[in-house]
Amino acid sequence: MSSLTSSSIDVRALREEFPVLHQQINGKPLIYFDNAATSQKPRVVIEALKQYYEQYNSNIHRGAHHLAAKATEAYEQSREAARRFLNASSIEEVLFVRGVTEAVNLVADCLSRAWLQAGDEVVISTMEHHSNIVPWQMACERTGAVLKVIPLNDLGELDMAQAEALITPRTKVLSVVHISNALGTINPVKELVRKAKAVGALTFIDGAQGAVHLPVDVQGLDCDFYAFSGHKVYAPTGIGVLYGRRSVLEKLPPYHGGGEMIKEVTFEKTTYNDLPFKYEAGTPNIADAIALRYALEFVEQIGKEAMLRHEQALLTYATDLVSRIDGLQVIGQAKEKAGILSFVIEGVHHHDVGVLLDNMGIAIRTGHHCTQPLMRYLGLEGTSRASFAVYNTPEEVERFAEALQKAVNMLR
Repeated sequence: MSSLTSSSIDVRALREEFPVLHQQINGKPLIYFDNAATSQKPRVVIEALKQYYEQYNSNIHRGAHHLAAKATEAYEQSREAARRFLNASSIEEVLFVRGVTEAVNLVADCLSRAWLQAGDEVVISTMEHHSNIVPWQMACERTGAVLKVIPLNDLGELDMAQAEALITPRTKVLSVVHISNALGTINPVKELVRKAKAVGALTFIDGAQGAVHLPVDVQGLDCDFYAFSGHKVYAPTGIGVLYGRRSVLEKLPPYHGGGEMIKEVTFEKTTYNDLPFKYEAGTPNIADAIALRYALEFVEQIGKEAMLRHEQALLTYATDLVSRIDGLQVIGQAKEKAGILSFVIEGVHHHDVGVLLDNMGIAIRTGHHCTQPLMRYLGLEGTSRASFAVYNTPEEVERFAEALQKAVNMLR
């Protein structure tokens, strides 16, 4: 407990910025430990949405009137905020997407049309989310490329010796998750990128969890693509960011056709727009993109390092408390972990754990977490998962551990 009180974050004051946290569920104060699925939203983000719709709702980039100009300026200010958040070299490398799922599909589709060929290899890992598996399977089916999978060790870490063996001159794409959503494992992505680039492969990092828990510097990582979903980093749903190295994006074909992604259209030929608009066809998710800026600035004001210390202290404390429960096994014990605690309890179904905790006002996630291949690899149907955010407290962790023990007693 003492390590938690030394945090530079005033969590009690911070919680006042999140209206949803101040309610009761089934007669109990809400404890929200489902942050890996989606985070709650601070007032500044909610107010940004409200202000857009009440004061300057308009389409962007095309209008000559005041509202269009104001909306366009706010939208592009968000792009700059995302550039700064990732330390991209220019705003031309920052594409707005719906989230990581669309980002992976965009990159996999474009690479299948302009990069991958029969006999090439795409390397992913055993711990990938379905959204970083299925698009690559589809790309391999279209091109005749082969999907290779890096295995894990007993701690839930990537087997780096096997990774090195799998990354060969035949490797054309390496696509791996920064932080596992099911295990909490922080992967050595910089080392993996270095190995992949040594053989001329392009690299994609799924930052759905990484962007909220870790400082991200895409130039330092030297990756070709990095993506994150806004809704996991205190922004609205339906908006995300894909960083793409400019020299790569300029060589790839567009993903979707339509308005905005063009310079000139005739019935004979279309000339495509410059970056980033080449990849942003149609009317975008303007309101949520604008609100994204306020979420990213909210995180910047708190500080990623302070957030990480707080969340890891919660993880350490929670792991210690729940490990005392008879028959409980923590799934994923990597030396480097983010604020995700997955576990199974002998003789108790994970879904039943989730239902009983909900009855006590505690929200966790249960199931396969969109990582069915990983669960099969581990010999599991699913797990229970508690995941922590900057607004969570040690007192909530204590209540969670007590409730979990009570649920186990009821189910056995």
